[in-house]
Amino acid sequence: MLKKELRKKYKELRQGLSPAAIENKSLAIANQLLSIDIWNKTYFHLFLTIEEQKEIDTEFILQILAGKDKEIVVSKSDFTTLKMTHYLLTDNTRFKKNDYNIPEPIDGIEVPVSKIDVVFVPLLAFDKKGNRVGYGKGFYDKFLSECKPETKKIGLSFFDAEEAIDDVSENDIRLDYCVTPSAMMHFQEKSF
Repeated sequence: MLKKELRKKYKELRQGLSPAAIENKSLAIANQLLSIDIWNKTYFHLFLTIEEQKEIDTEFILQILAGKDKEIVVSKSDFTTLKMTHYLLTDNTRFKKNDYNIPEPIDGIEVPVSKIDVVFVPLLAFDKKGNRVGYGKGFYDKFLSECKPETKKIGLSFFDAEEAIDDVSENDIRLDYCVTPSAMMHFQEKSF
C-alpha cells in the first residue's frame, strides 16, 4: 500500500478506538517496552500525545522513565523549517498546545541531538522491514537523520505491521524496533 492510503486507513482505525481501548493498548505497549535492552541508556526522547488524533498515551512510558530516573527529552516543532528543538523535561517545564494540538514545552534547557540515546517514534503505520508512515511532514525523518548511528529508534503502534509500504524513499529513516500491544518487533537488516 502507498503511504497516502495507509494514512487514511490507520487514521480511520484509530478513530474507532474507545478511550478505554486506547488506555489498555497504551499500557500494554509500555509494558512491552520493558523487554527491550535499552534501560542502561540515559537520554530518552518521548513524543507527547495528541489526544485529538487518538495517539498512544505516552503517560505510561513517561512514568516508567521517571521511575528509572532517566533524562526525558521532549520537543517543539517549527512548521516553517520542519525542524524540532529538544528540551529536557523538568518539574518546571510548562506546556502549550500548538496549532496542531501537539503539547510542546514553552521553553527550557535545550538538549543537543547528539545526547539522545533512544527515540520513541510516533507513527500511523509500519511494515515488516521497519519502515514507518507518519503524518507526512517529515519532522521525525529529519530528526532521526541527525541522531548518532547507535541511537535506538522505537516505533509505537496500536496495530500490527503491514506487509510492505510501497513508496518508501531514501530519506525515510527505518526503525530499530516497533512495539504493539501484543508484540515487539526487532528490525536488523539495513536495506529498504
